[in-house]
Amino acid sequence: MPTAIAVTSPDLALPADPQTPAAVVLRAPQLQPLDEALTETAAVLEHHGHLVVLYSSACPPDHIRRLHTLRSVLESDRIAIVPLSLPPLGVAVLAHQLRQLTLGGFGPGVLACAARLLAHYVHAGALLGSVSGLDRVEVDLRSHMKSWLPGAHFAVLASPQPHLEHLDRHSQRAGLPAPGFATQLAVARGALAAEWVDGVLAPAWQVQGAYETRLPAESARWWGTQKLIEFAAAIPDPSVLHRLVSSVRREECRWCGLELIGERCAFCATPVARERSAGGAGSTPAAIAGPGAAGATGAPGAAATGTAPPMPPPPTAPPSPPSPLRRRGLSPVAPSGVPGAGSAPGQPDVRGPGATSEPSAPGRWDPPGLPGTARTVAHVR
Repeated sequence: MPTAIAVTSPDLALPADPQTPAAVVLRAPQLQPLDEALTETAAVLEHHGHLVVLYSSACPPDHIRRLHTLRSVLESDRIAIVPLSLPPLGVAVLAHQLRQLTLGGFGPGVLACAARLLAHYVHAGALLGSVSGLDRVEVDLRSHMKSWLPGAHFAVLASPQPHLEHLDRHSQRAGLPAPGFATQLAVARGALAAEWVDGVLAPAWQVQGAYETRLPAESARWWGTQKLIEFAAAIPDPSVLHRLVSSVRREECRWCGLELIGERCAFCATPVARERSAGGAGSTPAAIAGPGAAGATGAPGAAATGTAPPMPPPPTAPPSPPSPLRRRGLSPVAPSGVPGAGSAPGQPDVRGPGATSEPSAPGRWDPPGLPGTARTVAHVR
């Protein structure tokens, strides 16, 4: 059976054709007891083998804790929990793309990591009636002030590059950068009446088609207002998505053994092991590297010959700066009767009576009054 794709709300599971697998919905804690959620998740794992869970940054913290609780209680490393910075409708569109790719023969590791890759090809934004509550896209002071004007609208693009444009009520310009590839537009209407998305944005972006869906419950929290129309443009053709994912270099996770793309495994979070040298010797992931990994990485030839590289010569200590007394033109003297062992000719010894002839180590400071402590007395004129 193909890998299961899960979302955190029914409104994030977009309708699809009969060939596309359905999405698994992991409901919020207040909507489903823990024992029922454990039973359903265990059944999904038994039927599909692996589960990839997607959630947006607007997902409530208790719901995110529920997801990690399910993974921990089931003690399963076959559940990948993937956070996304996309707006909620963008998460729904991305989940629909992954559901299509589950029929393409990709392994669970590649599918889970493909979520981060395909997120860069989703143009997600919204038409807002106010940006006073928007904190996920940078808003300048002028835009905040314009939010108080009647009839003000703002076109905001959150992904792949944040962009904000102030629009008049009857504006006929898109203002947002268009995708450089063929897309299909998903539209979800909130408490805002405007035809800008269908009449202006869709023609400017030259989308292949547009369809409406219900607004996700997390959208108002993500955008900071209920006066919005959310939209997301994404690649609709499964064959194009398949070629896009297939073109990325694949690696094998050194911890769980799954095939993956990108820099980190989505199931066990182990970073990808890159080649240690041009000869092809693999390196150990940093998360499971032993104490000698750092030394082996710094000397590729040592692993091949079995000999340690030559040690570099010890650094030469820099000359000590002159003492404050000599900078002021004063000369240290020793008490009468103390021999000047170890002193230069014509220069008195300044150590105490119990001092030895062995000098102190560089950088060492001996407290005054103890053996080996230098006493400095200055002539005061």
